[in-house]
Amino acid sequence: MYRFLLTPRWLALHLVVLLVIPAFVFLGRWQYGRFEERSANSTRVTANIEAAPVPLEKLAAPAQRVREDDRYRQVTVSGTYDPAHALLVRRRPQNGLNGFYVLTPLVTGNGTAVIVNRGWVQAGATADATPEVPAPPTGKVSVTGRLRLSETEDSSGIRERSGLPPGQVLLINADKIGQGLPYQLVGGYVELTEQSPKPATAPAPVPQPDVGAGGGLNLAYAIQWWLFIGVALVGWVLLIRREVAERKTGEDSKESVAAAN
Repeated sequence: MYRFLLTPRWLALHLVVLLVIPAFVFLGRWQYGRFEERSANSTRVTANIEAAPVPLEKLAAPAQRVREDDRYRQVTVSGTYDPAHALLVRRRPQNGLNGFYVLTPLVTGNGTAVIVNRGWVQAGATADATPEVPAPPTGKVSVTGRLRLSETEDSSGIRERSGLPPGQVLLINADKIGQGLPYQLVGGYVELTEQSPKPATAPAPVPQPDVGAGGGLNLAYAIQWWLFIGVALVGWVLLIRREVAERKTGEDSKESVAAAN
């Protein structure tokens, strides 16, 4: 009755099932790994945002990269803004509008400074038009903000290009921006959330990062792939049972015809 399982057509079906099951296992494990990775990142970023601010020098230093685990930590730093070396970061949409981030070095003394992203301004009428940018406060300023890693092409997905208008960049990269400056820059930057004294006008604040659901969608995909394993096995069994039933019905019909004759 079951010798049909060794026919070429059924052997091909067995092979497909045997290949599909480990593929679904792999895809489910990959999605689950992404779930664990994103959940850990969400937990870490949320904890950093909610932690009490600490002095910048405890987490960052000139010419040293900010640690991954310190992303979005709240930091405090004091100094004097250097508007002469301010920059605009192109292609930074916010609230559905195209615009720029406003970068201004904050000189902290002893020949060191940190880039402060003071916020966002809307783009002008054309891509090359310089937008109106509120001036930074003068004199000594105390800044609180989120510590960020320097951007690279790989981390941001943004590709560098030449020929930009003067005073504009595409990436917030402390190493590149610091070339030619009269002080050393911390190897990262601060995304401003508060400052004292407060200026009369200021760029729009950069929104707090959306940590999302912590990879919940990846977990759903992982479960989905593993459910497909059951679907494949049940389908394989049902096909075999249907074939057996059809063959049995056929044999019963032959026996009935033979008996009638």
